[in-house]
Parts: sequence; structure tokens; C-alpha cells
Amino acid sequence: MLPSQHWARNFRVEVDDIDYISHLLLEKETPLQTEELVLSIINHRLENELAALEERYEGTVVYDPSQSFNNGQRLVFPNLNYETAKVVGSRAGNNAEYGDFTVISVQFDENGKETRNFASELSASHKLSEENNDRASALMGTGQITEQEIVDNYGKEISAKLIERLQENQDIVFVARKWFPRDLILDVDEGHRNLAEAVLDMMGGGPITTEGIIEEIGGLGDYPMSLQVFSLNYSLNKDSRFEEVGPTGEVLWHLTRMAPAEVQKQPAALEYLPIDYNRDLLTRDMLNMEAEIDDELSQNDIEYTADSGKITLIYPHRRIGSLPLSSQVRHLFPTAQKTSRIWLKLIDGQDGEEYIGWVLPKERYVYGLGIFYAKHSLPIGASITVAKGSEPGSIIVDFEAYRPRSEWIRLITPKVDTILFENTKRAIGADYDDLMILGVDDLKTLDETIVTIQRHRRSLASLLSMIIPGLGKLTPQGTAHIKTIYSAVNVLRRCPPGPIMATLEANPDFESVGDHYWKLSAE
Repeated sequence: MLPSQHWARNFRVEVDDIDYISHLLLEKETPLQTEELVLSIINHRLENELAALEERYEGTVVYDPSQSFNNGQRLVFPNLNYETAKVVGSRAGNNAEYGDFTVISVQFDENGKETRNFASELSASHKLSEENNDRASALMGTGQITEQEIVDNYGKEISAKLIERLQENQDIVFVARKWFPRDLILDVDEGHRNLAEAVLDMMGGGPITTEGIIEEIGGLGDYPMSLQVFSLNYSLNKDSRFEEVGPTGEVLWHLTRMAPAEVQKQPAALEYLPIDYNRDLLTRDMLNMEAEIDDELSQNDIEYTADSGKITLIYPHRRIGSLPLSSQVRHLFPTAQKTSRIWLKLIDGQDGEEYIGWVLPKERYVYGLGIFYAKHSLPIGASITVAKGSEPGSIIVDFEAYRPRSEWIRLITPKVDTILFENTKRAIGADYDDLMILGVDDLKTLDETIVTIQRHRRSLASLLSMIIPGLGKLTPQGTAHIKTIYSAVNVLRRCPPGPIMATLEANPDFESVGDHYWKLSAE
């Protein structure tokens, strides 16, 4: 193994590495990303390693059994871990198999008292002649491991260890994915931040790049732009008036107070109050149904990588104008390392209109589609397609549209502290899940009903006892499918399908009639 392979595989951040980074940042006076620092350290180590090798092996020749050597000559033995030695004597060899040759005595540098004998001037071929020359080439240049090979094989581990060590260093600051010495950061005072706030205010809160803010406020002096950007990022990052909302790799600033209310705080309709339930009650068919519904709150470990994904719209998201970050689509949306919300463009796949969107990874939803839903009259239960746009940070939201036609759907009829259902006709012009579609006309009364139900703290089992009979009256069999039940429950309270199915399975008040259909027990 080459020396560089050894330290790369077993990388440890040494004091010399931190000193080198500090001097590098001071010398360049330019903030650098972690990846740039990793490359610098690797290059620095490789250069030091090569210099040490050149110094150690200066004036040496590679031991080759076919060559002749003189007393006092220094040799390097690649097959002996590249040890060096000096020729201290020679004599004629005596071996009929090899013919005439010379035996040299060498004294190794690592242990000056040790003397060993080696063959030289061999006329017969010997495998060491080729092997030693190959090893020497690898050590001194042509076969030396490259910077890119180290990055490809060990880059992630080196980066993680370097970040951990730098975060412990009080003299180096990390802001907007770049590092810089604290002492060299420009002074950005309250006046500069007030000007930045005014700029963002005039632009509707943002977002805007740091460079854009600097240009609008007239700069931070006659300093390199990279230093101005880092210093302003550092200052704005400590001021609660500003929040960084760019996806990974991009810094965008927005005024905290001007983000939509539905972004600053999760809407009550989307808030799930966890329900304890026994997942062992869920049969394999139920688990498959849970995965099919693909609620963003479900325990779904499936990793999707397709270029697009689908969601079925449920009431709380339709009402709020949000989109669930379910397992089929969450990988399509931009991510960020530290910010709690990310700004992005949402593009209407039907006509290309753009909307401002916000990704809230922790809360698992995307906000900003209220206009899109209303414009196309999308119902609860509509099938929505999500795909990445052509520009970074843009998402295309679409659906399968057709000429509106009259369809029978379930209409929610709220009554004081309960809800009823009736079949009615509505003009529908979008693909939908027939088991999950619902209609609502009287939102005011529905909101009052929901408040009453919440005030009475009705349990999930109680809600199911109220919903299932009403849904059952709409079918000749008097039953309701679990998808329909799930869709209706989420009108009254946010709940993933797992607790609903476990409650149905555990409670004798409910009876399964097969194929995911349920009714109240006859008993």
C-alpha cells in the first residue's frame, strides 16, 4: 500500500491540517467551501509526502538483482517496504543454478548494525527486477495515487471528519456552506442590515441573493465580492428578521415576517396529534393499502427515485392549498442543510403559470397551490402529478385534464356536531380516485362542526362510528371502503391510515366484510 493510500483510508485531522487551512484562508482572503478545503488538504499532504520521499530517496537507486553496485552506493528496496541501505562489501557468488554473479552486503539505514546479503549482476532473469521497478514508479510518481482517486474513494469520510473538527474551532466560522476566519469578517452594522431589510421589503419580502442585496445597498466597501457576501451572510444569519430559504447550494434571503402565515406556522388542519396504536394489528393487506394511500405521515420506508410521482389530494391539503411530501414525491423537492423552509417555483403543468412555493421538510408539506387548485376546480380525491422542472429549484404540478362532465360524488353535509353524506352530481374535469373523492359546499358550517367535535375531544373510534354509517347509506351494501373512510376522517381531523385501520381492527363495533370494506357491527 502506498503511504497516501494508508493515511487516506485512515484519515485523521491533524493539527497541521487545521494550521494549513487557517493559513490558506488568511492568504486567500476568500471564503471556501468544505469541498475546496478537502481538496486543499489532500493536495497539501500529497505534496508533503512527495517532498519527503524525494528527500529520503535522493541519491538512491532501486535494487535490481541484474545490476551491479559499488561500495558506498545507496539502494532502495521496494519489496522491503521501501527501506534504504548502503553497500558495505561484495564477494563472488557460488551457485551453479544462477551462473556467475556477485553477492553484495548492505547495511540498512533503519538499523545501522544490521547487514544483509543480496545477489547482483545476475544473468538469469529474476522477478524482483520487474517488480521493484514497478513499485518504485508507483512510489515516486507514475503510479502514485491521485487527488481525484482519494476524493472518489475517501472524500465523504474526510469531509465529515474535517467538518466535525472545524466546528470545534472558534477561530473559523461556517456560514452559507463556506468557511472563513472570524477575525477577517467585515463589520456589517445595524445600518447595513436595515438597508437589507428595506431592499427585501420593497421586493415583497424576497427571496433575493446576497449579491443582489449588496448591489442594492451600494456594497460593503472596496473588498472582494466573495468577502462581502460571506460577511453579510454571517450578519444576516444572526438577525431574526432574515431567514435563508435557498435550496442546498444556493443562498437566498427572505424577510421572516413576510413569509405566508401557513409557512410561519403549520395550519391546524395539517397538524397531526399522534395516536397510539398497535401496528401488529395491521394485516399484510392493510400494510399494502397503507403504502398505496401513501400518506406523508405513514411509516413508509420505500425509497422512490423516479423522475415524477403522484399524490391523491385529501381535504386538509385541498383546503390549505398545500401538497403532501409523501414518499413518492419528497425526493423531487429541493433540500437544505439548516433552513427550516425552502423557497421554490411551482409551475402549472396545464398552462405554465408560476406560483411561489414553500417546502417545509420537517412538517412534510409544500405550500403555495391554493390558486392552482381553485383555478382548475380540483376536487378532494384528485390525482396530482409532480415532476422536476427544467430549472433548478422548480417543480411542475400537473393533472390529467378532460372536458368537465357530470359525475356522482359524495357530498359532505355538516350538522351541528356531526356530518352526513349524500350523493350528488358535480362537473369534474380532472382524473380522481373514485374511492376518495368528496365534495363540500358549506365550509362555514363544516368549520363550526369541526370546532365542536374538537371541543368535545371525540376519539377516533367515535369519529368512525359517526362516519361509517353515513357513508354506508350511499351504497346498497351499507359498507364503506377504507380509502373513503380515510378521506372522510381527514375532513374532521388529520390522521394517517395506520391508526384508522388499527382502530377498525381492534374495536368490535366495526366489522370487515372483505376487500377493505367496513361497516358497523350488527351486534
